[in-house]
Amino acid sequence: MQTLMKQLFSKKIVYFKRTFFLVTFCFLSSLAGTAQDLYISGTVLDSKNDPVVGATVLVKGTTNGTTTGINGDYNIAASPDATLVFSFLGMGAHEEAVSGRGRVDVVMGENAQAIEDVVVIGYGTVSRKDLTGAVASVGSKTLNDRAVNSVGQALQGRMAGVYIVDNGNPHADVSLRIRGLGTVNDSNPLYVIDGVPATLGLNSINNEDIASVDVLKDASATAIYGSRGANGVVIITTKRGHGDGTLNIKANYGISQATNVPAFLNATQYASLNNQMLMEAGQPTNPDWADPELLGAGTDWIDAMLRTAHAQSYTLSYSGGSDKSNYYVSGGYTNQDGIVQSVGYKRVTLQFNGDYKVKSWVKFGNNITFSADNKTNGNYGLSEVFRSLPTQNIYDDDGNFDGPSGNPIWNSTIRNQYGTAMLDKNTTEGYNLLGNAYAEFSIIDGLKFKSVAGAQLTFGKTSRFTPKYDWKPNPVPTTSVYKGASYGFTYLLDNYFTYEKIFGDHSVNVMAGASLQWGENDYFNGDAEDFLKDEIHQIDNAKKISAFRGSGNEWSIASFMLRANYTYADRYLLTATVRRDGSSRFGPKHRWGTFPSFSAAWRLSEESFYDKNWVMSDVKIRAGYGITGNQNIGNYSFSSDYNTGVYAFNGNVVNSLVAHKMPNPSVHWEEVRQTNVGADVGFFKSRLRLSFDLYNKNTEDMLVGMSVPVSSGYDDRDVPMINAGKVNNKGVELNLSADIFNQKDFQWTADFNIAFNKNKIISLNSDVPDYYGGVEMSGNTRVNAEGHPIGSFYGHVANGLFQTQGEVDNWSTQIVGTSSINGTAAGDIRFLDLDNNGVIDDNDRTFIGNPMPAWTYALNNSFSYKGFDLSIFFQGIYGNDVFNANRMYLEAMSAAQNQMATVLDRWTIEGSSNSMPRAVLGDPNKNVRSSTRFIEDGSYLRLKDLTLGYTLPASIAKKIAMNNLRLYFSCTNLFTISNYSGFDPEISVNGFDLGRYPVTRTFSVGIDVKF
Repeated sequence: MQTLMKQLFSKKIVYFKRTFFLVTFCFLSSLAGTAQDLYISGTVLDSKNDPVVGATVLVKGTTNGTTTGINGDYNIAASPDATLVFSFLGMGAHEEAVSGRGRVDVVMGENAQAIEDVVVIGYGTVSRKDLTGAVASVGSKTLNDRAVNSVGQALQGRMAGVYIVDNGNPHADVSLRIRGLGTVNDSNPLYVIDGVPATLGLNSINNEDIASVDVLKDASATAIYGSRGANGVVIITTKRGHGDGTLNIKANYGISQATNVPAFLNATQYASLNNQMLMEAGQPTNPDWADPELLGAGTDWIDAMLRTAHAQSYTLSYSGGSDKSNYYVSGGYTNQDGIVQSVGYKRVTLQFNGDYKVKSWVKFGNNITFSADNKTNGNYGLSEVFRSLPTQNIYDDDGNFDGPSGNPIWNSTIRNQYGTAMLDKNTTEGYNLLGNAYAEFSIIDGLKFKSVAGAQLTFGKTSRFTPKYDWKPNPVPTTSVYKGASYGFTYLLDNYFTYEKIFGDHSVNVMAGASLQWGENDYFNGDAEDFLKDEIHQIDNAKKISAFRGSGNEWSIASFMLRANYTYADRYLLTATVRRDGSSRFGPKHRWGTFPSFSAAWRLSEESFYDKNWVMSDVKIRAGYGITGNQNIGNYSFSSDYNTGVYAFNGNVVNSLVAHKMPNPSVHWEEVRQTNVGADVGFFKSRLRLSFDLYNKNTEDMLVGMSVPVSSGYDDRDVPMINAGKVNNKGVELNLSADIFNQKDFQWTADFNIAFNKNKIISLNSDVPDYYGGVEMSGNTRVNAEGHPIGSFYGHVANGLFQTQGEVDNWSTQIVGTSSINGTAAGDIRFLDLDNNGVIDDNDRTFIGNPMPAWTYALNNSFSYKGFDLSIFFQGIYGNDVFNANRMYLEAMSAAQNQMATVLDRWTIEGSSNSMPRAVLGDPNKNVRSSTRFIEDGSYLRLKDLTLGYTLPASIAKKIAMNNLRLYFSCTNLFTISNYSGFDPEISVNGFDLGRYPVTRTFSVGIDVKF
């Protein structure tokens, strides 16, 4: 590693020397060649003082032109008596005489399209009308107008082909996948925040600080990020200031509740079930439960553990700018309780962005994002909470937390989950700093050089405290403490040139540069126990330190990139990209890779033969192909792992270092080859807009486990990864937007998106499927196998219940026993004998479900009438299966655990049920084995968000010293249409539900004030 770092740094020094020489030469040349011209800079704004990004600035009567950047700024060389022509799609052209000025700022006509029409594509921006790849964008209005504290939640359902799952817990980040799962390994996209590839979670960023989120989906767009673009790229751009100074205060308060809470047995119902379960197994029943009715309702553990949660969020920001500088400063605070007792999340954020033009040809700037969060989680398991007995009390007669005692087949062995949640402490603190500083030089007309230095610094610490207690059935005899700390540093150096020029009908934009990023991560933690006084529980005060651990790693990646955009007559658009990456995560022979892409677009509606009065007023056809990589395989995958140990040598104990995992020096990145064909169509003068994409995404050289024989001397379970797998994703994406009404007092816009995706594993390392994901007696529940989707559910096929012993005798053998106590009997689940050999065993398992949706969709309607605004947002998925593993425990009826109320319809006599099996201790037939019994339809349609707002008229707001005042009421997850029997159908990406933290319904009120 040190050798690689030295090589990369030495090459970087040479690169910087050459860059410095080139910059100096170009700068001196420009002084000599343009002495007679002025360097003119300025900003182009719309009537609302928002920057117009991508506007064309042309010296009248010449082919000399440029376009405005992300802040609406531009630089151009022109004679003192020249006239500048400003134009942008949807706005009227504007001319402005230079008259010897070095700065020319303009305000263009009424804005038809603002910053949302500009896409950040990595190392630059492009107007959406000139886009040739597949890129989805969400602007600040969508992100800021909703009462959610997570960027991921705000993005959910807003972009076709971007599948986002809310993980429920307030301090858990969302799961985000772009165009399906491309690998059985890490499928997370690359996040780029203000130009810095980062590992921060989306929860680390305040929604209010974000200007736009652009998601690069196809390879022609993501290839600029090379070996890190295979799973797509999410580019987050934070806000910048402009215009007069504006103070913005925003606050909201909300309450959250669990929805669709399943019904569980009360004490009377459970005691009756327990009696029957034991009698069926020939075991004695609890004499105290001879009359279950005497027990009443008992303890409702769900009600005790769940609560109405409160959340509050505040953001204070100040922004503004002039022709020389702009600034954006903000601070945010979020405090959000979980609906589960002891769960909470607090976050503080700070943002400081600025740009400073010290000369007409040089500009400096910075982006700084800081966040600190505190996550409390207690010590509980929702699965255990569900199974806690209603016959057990929370507190004993002395007011202490109670626990089950006596015969475990009556009273269970599940510890008091409410008690551990209240007493055990589990806290994680995180501190994150992400920032960059840049310098941008205008060398000659159209040529700029930008140098960016960035860093990500993260520090986290975890503390767990478990006091001693003597609750039954499992007392904790000593107090214990766990403390851990970790830190990570990542550094970035980007240097690139951008050349942009308009020559009559020809427009070119070329970016070329190099990037170097490197980092290191370290952690240490320890366990201690037995303290003289529990209130003083630092590790130094412990009588025993039971463990101390620590490790670290480092990595680096060097890159060279080139992108060229060419446009002719605003009709024909070409984009070519290539990036070459060298990564320390791979062996010496496979350290470097090249990732090219090409895309083209034809704006058919700009052809002379096209009738622009036709219904389709704007038509653009796109096509692209590219290659990207996935280097998320961890560090040192090419080398062997070593374990320390001892052995006897000549009668002495000798320390040893033993190779544990076989090395694979040939390992390299997974490679994704993707083809994309699409079209963008505007109907009725773009009042109705359609975007359509078809893609074929092939992952090759996917990393899978090597088959390692035991005779090799290496571990045959912890095996190295080799590039031997293939996965295919095919899909269709459609976005439809419409301005249905656009009158003075009333506007109605609608946005609809839908995406279809089909995932299939083409090949693995061998013909043997990869089985995994078992739950106790269930066996393996999931499998990766050729010809099937990643993570398919696997198990037996349930075929109703045996109603009589004769049916059992005439069926294939399931469990051999001497009676209903130890074998298959009437009331048990009947499983299909798929291989027809007369025995039901593991060979009769098959593919029983697919966790990935066939399609995702969303519909948003936005209305405004005078000062009122209303947004109604529906979101849903269709065609996915959920493995409801909760039912393996809660409909098992085989142990002293509470059950769902659905077991009241269990089989008791012939014909009493054909779906819910009999109750019997020990489950002799293994009714809870992985099977279609637990596969449920995960499709749902949800009213994801309903927001009603009112904005005070500007004339009234100004009288009370305000520029703007908006009040709003918002409902999140108001209702859900679904056939799923659990808390909520929105399950993790893997579709496996076992004690998952439920998604909540939230009601919020908020205020947004600008001064």
